[in-house]
Amino acid sequence: MDNRAIGVFDSGLGGLTTVRELRKLLPDERIVYFGDTGRVPYGNRSRETIRKYAMQDIRFLKRHEVKLVIAACGTVSSALTPELSAEAGVPFSGVVVPAAQAACAATVNGRIGVIGTTATVRSGAYGRAIRTINPDARTFGNACPLFVPLVENGFIEPDNEITAKVAEIYLKPMIDERVDTLILGCTHYPLIYDIIDRALGSRVTLIDAGKQVARWAQGYLAREDLLAGPGGGGTEFYVSDSPDGFSEIAGLFLGGDVKGDVTQIDLDTL
Repeated sequence: MDNRAIGVFDSGLGGLTTVRELRKLLPDERIVYFGDTGRVPYGNRSRETIRKYAMQDIRFLKRHEVKLVIAACGTVSSALTPELSAEAGVPFSGVVVPAAQAACAATVNGRIGVIGTTATVRSGAYGRAIRTINPDARTFGNACPLFVPLVENGFIEPDNEITAKVAEIYLKPMIDERVDTLILGCTHYPLIYDIIDRALGSRVTLIDAGKQVARWAQGYLAREDLLAGPGGGGTEFYVSDSPDGFSEIAGLFLGGDVKGDVTQIDLDTL
């Protein structure tokens, strides 16, 4: 039994979909969430800058004596090398490998699509992970930069015409390439799951990267005898910009009200 918290970080709010899945799977666990809202987005920054910010985010979470750190951000997960991950000094996972494993298990024709931020797709991280698992698989990536602002501005209804049109444009290459499995490589994207599914004609298996890393965390903590005792669940929220409005937007990602204080930290302390 280990009642230390699970640390989760993201460049902004998308990682809250991973928090939602962790709450479902591990209701007794305490979670410390850090959203780097003062420096969002990470997706259009250089790989060096993304790595610098990620290591600072990890150091912040370690101050809370976490037993595990999850980078609930496709951009960060794609940019961090195994060497940098090892430097974290705490058990760590991004979303790439768990999602790649799930995609390889799901595909029938070996044609796997990946959508995410420009930095995620450009990195090729998902393709490398998939080829390690299944060398015969083919990977097709497409950046979808408009999805994040659409989600954060609430354009997430299944029948939203604007988001549906954008999805149709972004996902046509996946249809043309005949992918049978698609990784949602950004943790914002599960909020428009139905729109993406409809744009693909409901013929493609969708892999939620945040859900897969939550499942990985559940298995890891059980194997290592690090699960928390009953009754200790809860979430602490930290952001690097004004918390005003955070609770309202976060509610979209968590599927309910954000309970507890949201604490702003000074970027200079990271």
